[in-house]
Amino acid sequence: MELILKKDVENLGFTDDVVTVKNGYGRNYLIPHGYAELATPSAKKMLEETLKQRAYKERKNIEEAEKQAEKVNALDLTITAKAGAGDKLFGSITAANLSEQLAKEGIDIDKKYISIFGGNIKRLGQYEAKLRFHREVIASLTFDVVGEN
Repeated sequence: MELILKKDVENLGFTDDVVTVKNGYGRNYLIPHGYAELATPSAKKMLEETLKQRAYKERKNIEEAEKQAEKVNALDLTITAKAGAGDKLFGSITAANLSEQLAKEGIDIDKKYISIFGGNIKRLGQYEAKLRFHREVIASLTFDVVGEN
């Protein structure tokens, strides 16, 4: 079944992508939840026109995203957290915490576009995360988690 995505779907595609999925997944999940619509010939033509009109705006968005990614690459980020014995944290560091810390540094990114390798952080040390500013611009961020004194 061919579908046109209306929203970004994790591990499937981005908005306005034409994807092929199994019939049940499309009929029972994607279409009823508003994530996709059927890719009929007329819908594909409308999508082509929309993408042509959006091309200029898209280029501008990509340039902004690349500027943000350059800021991230130049950034040396350290997050402080309460830690107990054995470098174990009280609680954990999540994508939301990382998003807040980046906002303090002047980089606005929503937590859903941040993925930390290994999931939530529960120990002190150096970690890496991927930040997706745009579907074509993904930056890698290495940051340290240190204990409060």
